[in-house]
Amino acid sequence: MPPFFKRQKQKRQKNNEGLSRENQPDSSSKSQVSNRLPKFLTESLSHNLDVIKQKTGNSPDIIIRILKVGRDPGIRMAIVYVEGIVNGQSIHDFILESIMENSTLREKMGAKETLNVLAEDVVALGTVKEISLWDDLFSSLMSGESVILLDGIDRGLIADTKGGEQRSVEEPSSQVTVRGPRDGFTESLRTNTSLVRRRIQNPDLWMESMKIGKVTKTDVAIMYIKGIANEEIVEEVRNRLSRINIDSVLESGYIEQMIEDQTFTSFPTLYHTERPDSVTGNLLEGRVAIFVNGTPFVLIAPAVFIQFFQSVEDYYARFDIATALRFLRILIFFISLVGPSIYIAATTFHQEMIPTNLLFAVAAQREAVPFPAFVEAVIMEIAFEILREAGIRMPRAVGSAISIVGALVIGQAAVEAGIVSPAMVIVVAITAIANFATPSFSIAISARLIRFLFMLIAAVFGFYGVILGMIMLVVHLCGLRSFGVPYMSPLAPFIPGNNDDTVIRAPWWAFTHRPKMISKGNMVREGKDQKPKPPESRLMDNDQTQKDDNDGM
Repeated sequence: MPPFFKRQKQKRQKNNEGLSRENQPDSSSKSQVSNRLPKFLTESLSHNLDVIKQKTGNSPDIIIRILKVGRDPGIRMAIVYVEGIVNGQSIHDFILESIMENSTLREKMGAKETLNVLAEDVVALGTVKEISLWDDLFSSLMSGESVILLDGIDRGLIADTKGGEQRSVEEPSSQVTVRGPRDGFTESLRTNTSLVRRRIQNPDLWMESMKIGKVTKTDVAIMYIKGIANEEIVEEVRNRLSRINIDSVLESGYIEQMIEDQTFTSFPTLYHTERPDSVTGNLLEGRVAIFVNGTPFVLIAPAVFIQFFQSVEDYYARFDIATALRFLRILIFFISLVGPSIYIAATTFHQEMIPTNLLFAVAAQREAVPFPAFVEAVIMEIAFEILREAGIRMPRAVGSAISIVGALVIGQAAVEAGIVSPAMVIVVAITAIANFATPSFSIAISARLIRFLFMLIAAVFGFYGVILGMIMLVVHLCGLRSFGVPYMSPLAPFIPGNNDDTVIRAPWWAFTHRPKMISKGNMVREGKDQKPKPPESRLMDNDQTQKDDNDGM
């Protein structure tokens, strides 16, 4: 048969197979129809339990405890919960024992008010609510609550029995301080919110909760102080969270990337922390906290640039010491950003700016190096980045040893092999240490990325390129917004009354008002005349004794 007719025959066979498939019922549609849930619960307990088993795939961690309560013949009752995410002791003490030992329930079994008796007189738990929808039942069941179903009643009860194994409150590892509280957030949302409520014991501390993630149904809560927080910012946070349409939310980083103002920037526009005292201080300034279940990191909105160079320890120390440390942190960030690029520009284009003796020493070191300064810097920076990642990914017992020993061995071997000069090793090492000393990891990793760009323009244009890059960076920072608040405020735009907590940290008695760009409610933070005023004149003990002797004479 010629090839043309053979192709036509194969095409007709494919068309016939396609028509036959269209006429046959789709097996996937059948499974979708069978898995489609009814909207309301039924009065049949057996049918309700079959629906639960079918929807959960008869999973072994879905515990169904069937009881028969009341006088003969009695009413069948079922308690359903997910093992591992509930407090088993609460189920045993406040549900099972209460139902089995309650005489009032036995007398009223079969009456219409049985469900009300269970909710009001029998189940001795804080939160008990009535449901009639299957969506509400599965949402509560998968969040750690227990479901109570009765035969003959088309409704059920939800009892709050959330619990299970979880990490205890420990000192945060990412924000270590010498002075200050030692408690840190955990992966439990309720534990995290309670740590903040212990510090702000005020009914104006409001919290709103929602579920985000079509598959994970992750609990997310926003917290703010009514009357202090800007209502427009709160509404904007609420709207941005409600617009998120995603399958899963496993960490607060998911939320951060979905609600930030500017996407194409390496600088963080939301602040994250695992310290309750840091969240408390930001709430008192009028900001909004976003809690995500399953992560110890809480998001703070809005965030400004200078906020990432502040530490909670600054507010526990004297103002002069805190101010000096802030100046040091800004210098550290500047070194980590442009340290290698300044060395590249000076040794490549502007040798006249280097002192003569130092220039001779650097030239003697670079005499045997076959690469230009830019290639040297790129080699050493990439090597240090590899060691940094290796130290993070390895177990803690050997991670720090690998990073330190690897840096020493590679640096020494590279110098002896003549690949890099000793001066370049020193510059890259100082830059890496400065990057580690930056208080916020999110701003430090931004400097790690931008540093390579500065190295490139320094190798092409010298100091002119570095200055041009700094101007472009400042313009970019001034153009950023965090929930409508300028990222560089209160420096740009300059607000004179709000510069007491920026580069400098004024004494506590000078914090009279909250930031104007963040809080629009109660702006007064403290009363007037809070500056310490000791007595104007004091007499020493010997002067007072001498005065008393003169009076006695």
